[in-house]
Formats: sequence, C-alpha cells, structure tokens
Amino acid sequence: MSHKIRIIPTLLYRDTQLVKGKGFDSWRPVGSPMQAVKVYNMREVDELIFLDIRATAEKRSTDFQLIDDLADECFMPLTVGGGIRTVEDVRTLLQVGADKIALNSALYEIPDLVNQIASAFGSQCVVASIDARKTSSGYECFSHSGKTATGKDPVSVAKDAEARGAGEILITSIERDGTMEGYDVELTRLVSEAVNIPVIAAGGAGNYQHMVDVLSGSKASALAAASIYHFTQQTPLEAKQYLREHGFPVRL
Repeated sequence: MSHKIRIIPTLLYRDTQLVKGKGFDSWRPVGSPMQAVKVYNMREVDELIFLDIRATAEKRSTDFQLIDDLADECFMPLTVGGGIRTVEDVRTLLQVGADKIALNSALYEIPDLVNQIASAFGSQCVVASIDARKTSSGYECFSHSGKTATGKDPVSVAKDAEARGAGEILITSIERDGTMEGYDVELTRLVSEAVNIPVIAAGGAGNYQHMVDVLSGSKASALAAASIYHFTQQTPLEAKQYLREHGFPVRL
C-alpha cells in the first residue's frame, strides 16, 4: 500500500449552517461553513467534503456563491456535492473553486452524468457517493439523503460508477452515521474489494482505533468523518499520528 491514507472531514450543510445528525436524521447545528474551513486549514487536513444535504430534495443546485467564498479560504482540495444534475453545474462548481464533485442521487436517476462529467473534466473530478443501509439480505443503497430506497446494492452501484468513469467512491453507512460506534467494516470491505479506484469510508468514526479497524479490514484509502471532529477533542492531525504509529502511511 504505497498511497498515503487521506483524512477527510465532512461538512454537511443545511439551511445556511452546518449540521450533524444520526442515521441521516435528528440534525443539530454545529457552526458556520466558513469558520469550519478556517479551522481545518490550520488542522492540516488532506481534503474537505462539503455536502448540501437539502439541495436535491429542494430541486436546486448547491449555492455557487457560498462555494466560491469557501474555496477562496480553503487551502486543501474541496469536494462538493448536493443537487448536481448537469455538466453545467459541474463546470460552474469547478470555476468557483471546487476540485471534485460528489454525485449521489444522480447515480440512480441520471447515471450517464458520470460518463459526461468524466469525459468533460476527467475521472479525478467525479466522486460517486453511495449511502447504504444493512438489510436482511445484505446492503441496499438509498438516495435523497437516505430517504429513498433504490433497490440496488452498493457493490453493483460502485462497479457501475467506476465503469462509467468515476475516479473515487465515498461509501457511507447510514445506520452508523453519527453514532461514533465505528465504521461498517464489512460494507467498506465489500465495496473496496469490488473496484480498482480509491474508496473513502464514511459513517461511524468515534475514535482513532475505529480508523485503524476499517483500514485493516478493507481496502479503503481515505477516511471521512464528521462527528468525531465536531463533538470530541480529537483532531485530524492526531488521527494521522495514530495511523502512522499503527503502520499506515499518511501525510504529516
């Protein structure tokens, strides 16, 4: 494993502020996006993921002006998701300073958008964001911020996204989200073993050992997290130091 493990805080945006919930529900405010970006600049994180969790439901694109303002202050690669429906949306986001875009609901409704974005701007620009819930028969993907069952399983969605040109997969466990009880290692393993592109694990990080557990039990190459940074004293830099002590290559 020669690549460095990336530590990626996730910012969830809803109605002018950042929020964090549990299981994609019971949202509570956790501050302003600009304040968070400034803090993470100082914390030496590898990347940031910014998701407008209401954009798709409200049938609008994400706030381009806000992304413009945040990108001016953001000194690390910025992935933006929420309400992206067209190549034009992506072009605008890249112009105002986003480095990558995350597609979630569009993976099911307009899968060809992955092909279009990859051919227009390159695979490195497209992150396929997959939210999955454990069911009696395995795992099922949900769209629209975990509200809409798709009938599809995460492995097939990830493989399809890769085949269409996605450069990365963000796999989130819906029921682990916000619990701080650990990543869903099995879900991450299934997806990361099925594709040849980098996989970002998300949902459930509560301590640094959880990060070691999911990296040891899967082929994930990056770790997204939110609650651990919002609600505890733990930091991305300490996370990297812990990973390095446990034999994982990181950027320090």
